[in-house]
Amino acid sequence: MLVAVDGTVLDIALPFLSADLQPTGTELLWIIDIYSFVLAGLLVTMGTLGDRIGRRRLLLIGSVGFGLSSVVAAFAVDPAMLIAARVMQGVAGATLMPATLGLIRSMFAHPAERTLAIGVWGAMAGGGAAAGPVVGGVLLEHFWWGSVFLINVPVMIVLVVAGPFAIPESKDPAPGAFDLPSALLSIVSIVPLVYVVKEAVAHGPGVELAPIALVGLAAGVAFVGRQRRSTSPMIDLSLFAQRQFSTAVVTNLLSVFALAGVLFFGSQYLQSVLGLSPLAAGLFLIPGTAANMAASLLAAYLVRRWRPGTVLTGGLLVGALGALVLTRLGTVDGRLTFVVAFVAVGVAAGLALTLTSDLVVGSVRPERAGAASAVSETAYELGIALGVAVLGSVVMGIFRSGVDVTGLTAENAGHARETLGEAVALAGSLSGEVGDVLRGSAQAAFVDGMHAAATVTAAVLVTNAVLVAWALRRRPDQVSTTKE
Repeated sequence: MLVAVDGTVLDIALPFLSADLQPTGTELLWIIDIYSFVLAGLLVTMGTLGDRIGRRRLLLIGSVGFGLSSVVAAFAVDPAMLIAARVMQGVAGATLMPATLGLIRSMFAHPAERTLAIGVWGAMAGGGAAAGPVVGGVLLEHFWWGSVFLINVPVMIVLVVAGPFAIPESKDPAPGAFDLPSALLSIVSIVPLVYVVKEAVAHGPGVELAPIALVGLAAGVAFVGRQRRSTSPMIDLSLFAQRQFSTAVVTNLLSVFALAGVLFFGSQYLQSVLGLSPLAAGLFLIPGTAANMAASLLAAYLVRRWRPGTVLTGGLLVGALGALVLTRLGTVDGRLTFVVAFVAVGVAAGLALTLTSDLVVGSVRPERAGAASAVSETAYELGIALGVAVLGSVVMGIFRSGVDVTGLTAENAGHARETLGEAVALAGSLSGEVGDVLRGSAQAAFVDGMHAAATVTAAVLVTNAVLVAWALRRRPDQVSTTKE
């Protein structure tokens, strides 16, 4: 949960952090993004490393690193120190995520028990991402911006003290040699691609991003080729030939794609269109967060009555309906409409995260659980990046073309088209009709962009539901927990 919270909690603290540390625009982007870059890039490597040296050992090492880096981040005195701390957090977070899911795979051999355990894990992961703005809003009402990082420390202390006694060790008894070139290739393939999609949504697509994307794609091709030739690959590519494994990975990515997109434009809608405070906006996200967590836990019960494919298909269709509800939002008062829509999308994401994670780790033997978990969680991270990039680009493209900048200087017109927040702030500083026109057109254009993005989200979820209904029409086979 804390790893997921740290991915979103900083968003709401940015104004306070900016006032204190005074970072440049570039430094601010790195403070936000470097955590997810490092986390996504290292998941496969750390998942494989946990299979080799022991998942509990890696979990405890990562816990110490996560706690220490959180303290450094909380008391950072300049932007460079905070960026370095966020890098450390990303490295430590990458050790925690696959280790936790890999341990669950080895601790719970019975499929029903494992699904329930993964449901608890999924509730924390999905709920944590959505709870980040709420947690941040509560803390910032009473404390300074560094407090959003210090919440990690007491939990890490408990884990380091209790972990050796409460968690059994597990690892691959015959892992083979650690493949350092493959580890480097996996990082060089993922980090540039995540960077490109984030930069594209922040500043629009540009030719300067093409070489970076090509580096990532070339490294990805080289990584796949090396895995095919290796006798002990980091990722067993034959898993992707299994219909349940590949469908689960795709569904994980697309469900988080929808959730991340709704969170991205939903929080802006609540604050900059409806005028809610950060804390009030966070409170309106609670029902969707609670629905996400409840659905993650409910998944274990539902798959006892129906096939996983049936439950997943139904959940994705519920999410699609929720996305369509977002097309009914207006500029005056859409709070209840947003809550209903976010609850539906939260249900879809909660069911999908639990069931796809269960299908992925159930496709492999326990000794390879860390590597399989890392594939699932890499899809999760890429889903977040793509959701913000693709849906954010749809929203901002329509927003920028719809803002009325009549009467503004060229410089102010450029600022007004950057973000909804800048347009509303600029309108507040202008008197008379010019400010009113700018504010009204910016809010209306943003809502129009939301409607388009919500339609895209609904189409993606319906397509995914059709894929799941076809690919998982039979109950998946469970992998034996003992070697033949």
